[in-house]
Amino acid sequence: MARRLDARAADFADAFDALLNAGREAEEDVAATVHTIINDVRTRGDAALIELTERFDKVRLASLRLEESEIDAAEAQCSKEALKALDVAAGRIEAYHRRQLPKDEWFIDDAGATLGWRWTPLDSVGLYVPGGTASYPSSVLMNVIPARVAGVARIAMVTPASGGKINPLVLAAAKRAGAREIYRIGGAQAVAALAYGTHSIAAVDKIVGPGNAYVAAAKRQVFGKVGIDSIAGPSEILVVSDAGSNPDWIAADLLSQAEHDASSQSILITDDAGFADKVDEAVARALDTLPRKDIAAASWQNFGAIIVVANLDDAAPFVDRIAPEHLEIATAESQRLLARVKHAGAIFLGRHTPEAMGDYIAGPNHVLPTSRTARFSSGLSVLDFMKRTTLLSCTPAALQELGSDAIALAEAEGLDAHARSIAARLNR
Repeated sequence: MARRLDARAADFADAFDALLNAGREAEEDVAATVHTIINDVRTRGDAALIELTERFDKVRLASLRLEESEIDAAEAQCSKEALKALDVAAGRIEAYHRRQLPKDEWFIDDAGATLGWRWTPLDSVGLYVPGGTASYPSSVLMNVIPARVAGVARIAMVTPASGGKINPLVLAAAKRAGAREIYRIGGAQAVAALAYGTHSIAAVDKIVGPGNAYVAAAKRQVFGKVGIDSIAGPSEILVVSDAGSNPDWIAADLLSQAEHDASSQSILITDDAGFADKVDEAVARALDTLPRKDIAAASWQNFGAIIVVANLDDAAPFVDRIAPEHLEIATAESQRLLARVKHAGAIFLGRHTPEAMGDYIAGPNHVLPTSRTARFSSGLSVLDFMKRTTLLSCTPAALQELGSDAIALAEAEGLDAHARSIAARLNR
């Protein structure tokens, strides 16, 4: 049973703070180990990758990169239904992200200076795809397609061959998304290879994609040498619902994230205590038939919560403080609460919009900010694979009008060479 909070209770503020500050993920002290792995790859390149893969994945690699024929053979192993679903998802994800492409801008201001900016794609991106039980073809689509839409010329994918095998649907997804440069390596060593390069793997400019504690630590350590997307935490869902929703539906939505990991968090906010009871009971029933029952049950019991408020209009401040990765607004007037909420990674509106639609096929990206970082960051988009360069062109008249003030500021900062570079053009 999840913890129950009542916003009208005297101790609610303390209980809510405890909910927000509860540590959901044990910090693994792997920084020193990862530092050693990265240095090994930097020093010995491919030889280190092969040895580390044999040590950690129990696989002796004959080659690092998959051949085109291996990718095609993996696709042939997939069911027609799964491939059709990938095609539908890929098409929708691409259509959505194409609308995110930014426009260049040029304008002339009152001084006669021409200003603007332009957007250009990154040259190369590396995608980390976890192996084993956390192998998600949908994440391949969500990471690769925005990069390709942005115009990234080279997309390199790394994924561990756990037990000597790679999920065939992951490779089929990569093919559909546009990633054909794929390497059968994982862990911190794969991140190091992408960041610094080896004989077989050219370095990239940015690394994206989730991973375990070793991958996360490696991304932290190579940041600055390359860009990274984010350090992902456990998954989260917050559902705001009135009594008009089906309790079984809401229970299923809460468990859709709880089954990810025992550290995931599922929260319900409602204005009806009786409905809260029904959802809690529905969660208990659903857990009995869930294949990942042990994981979901641990998540719900340790980190789940049901918050009862006097009025759903009171929910917005709580939503913003939680700043959830996923927010469902399953109410009669979902737009009303939407207008009041500021902080959430992705928002799903109405009773017929389960968060899982966004995970797979709707179109918006499912790579989202976790651990309350939606207060200051956004989900993955085309812009993450582009950079903006500002542009300026001064006519003699514009330089004449603006130059004196620029010189005054440069001299005030004690940077005489700056001032002289402007003054020289003004014949001073």
